[in-house]
Amino acid sequence: MDYESIFKSAIDSLHAEGRYRVFIDIVRNKGSYPNAHCFGGNGPKPITVWCSNDYLGMGQHPSVVDAMEKALHEVGAGSGGTRNISGNTHYHIQLEAELASLHGKQGALLFTSGYVSNEAALSTLGKLLPGCVILSDELNHASMIAGIKSSGCEKRVFRHNDLQHLKQLLMECEPDAPKLIAFESVYSMDGDIAPIAQICDLADKYGALTYLDEVHAVGMYGDHGGGISERDGVADRITIVEGTLGKAYGVMGGYIAASKTIIDCIRSYAPGFIFTTSLSPVLVAGALASVRHLKVSQAERDAQQASAATLKEKFAAARLPVMPSVTHIVPLLVGCPIRAKRISDILLAEYGLYVQPINYPTVPRGTERLRFTPGPCHTAEMMDELTGALIEIWDRLELRLAA
Repeated sequence: MDYESIFKSAIDSLHAEGRYRVFIDIVRNKGSYPNAHCFGGNGPKPITVWCSNDYLGMGQHPSVVDAMEKALHEVGAGSGGTRNISGNTHYHIQLEAELASLHGKQGALLFTSGYVSNEAALSTLGKLLPGCVILSDELNHASMIAGIKSSGCEKRVFRHNDLQHLKQLLMECEPDAPKLIAFESVYSMDGDIAPIAQICDLADKYGALTYLDEVHAVGMYGDHGGGISERDGVADRITIVEGTLGKAYGVMGGYIAASKTIIDCIRSYAPGFIFTTSLSPVLVAGALASVRHLKVSQAERDAQQASAATLKEKFAAARLPVMPSVTHIVPLLVGCPIRAKRISDILLAEYGLYVQPINYPTVPRGTERLRFTPGPCHTAEMMDELTGALIEIWDRLELRLAA
């Protein structure tokens, strides 16, 4: 068996489809986000980052950096092991209490990433509820899909944000069967929002639990950064909220918030929690500082929303094919993986502007796009530079403009 040729063929097929992913070699400049340096053939080159999920620049915030430096010098680098052995530090306890408070829940549980929190929580919930049916939005993140698959439960997929289809699927379930509706608040590739209150109405009517992924919304929405569920006043109706510390909070990690009993069950049964070395207390200290800051500061959220609105307006005025979005996500439709990669390459090589192409399977074929995430530190001048570069590239590649 020629194993190497099998692996090479798999990579060759990605190249042929234009879906082969290239990661640039980059370092961010502390204190000057979104400026960074990209390493290539002629040494480090200054660039402007347009696609970071550090939406608010909190990974550069002085209070976050100071908290991490203090923790590093006080307790050292690592946690020392899994939570049940030696990695249950006071930092972890403090952050979980802060996150539970953020979402108005009795408890919270930290994981090493948002992916792990989704996979571990959903797979464990399904296994603890015999005969459970999980109803999943068709655009749910891969981590949610992995968790649902691992649960061994029956899965029923409802059309994206389609309340009538969800209702139909709920009506088809056995009335006494355990049911769990899994969905997101902000869908990060299109920038649209789930009708959370109406989904909760259906959950109440048909006796279902609700599992809400808020990873692209925590820190970003609500008076305290509790996400869309806080903004819309429905957090108390959600059974389990899942979030991340690696996007708006600018650090690393994932979590769930729920009742004490549910948290205790996931803590006690989920292999993805039990057998994983806990987050470094240095990271936890930074995340704790970030959560606390964004609970009381609206400035970053306001500035970010203003930046997103401005960039959408500039793209639309230039007739660039900006896709509809009611959130901080600014997607620009290309519709071809090869062209999306080509635009990205030109922006970086010729203009020093960094944005990654988004291709299948992250988005459906034919909807390939560039996904921009303007932040509070992106200036109007930066946006003009980006818009001008895109207009030139669109003309050069003879791409279609919006009507």
